[in-house]
Amino acid sequence: MSLGRIIFGLIIAAVGAIVTIKAEWFYNNFGAIPSAEKYLGTEGGSRLAYKLIGIVVAIIGFLIMTNLIQSVLSGIAKLLVPSLR
Repeated sequence: MSLGRIIFGLIIAAVGAIVTIKAEWFYNNFGAIPSAEKYLGTEGGSRLAYKLIGIVVAIIGFLIMTNLIQSVLSGIAKLLVPSLR
């Protein structure tokens, strides 16, 4: 296991956790996301979008940390491009 990969994954997971926890701060400083307001609800859509982005970033960080990112990405590619099987 590479110590650098573990540290990098931990940093990315921490950034995702911060975005999820501080969604209100991101909303106040960066503003509303118009498409999120349209599709995810009226007054809470942007906050939900910031939280979903944070959760996805944290999951990607954990995948990098555990060295599962390559197999997950190749599985997604095989689903999208059937000729890769």
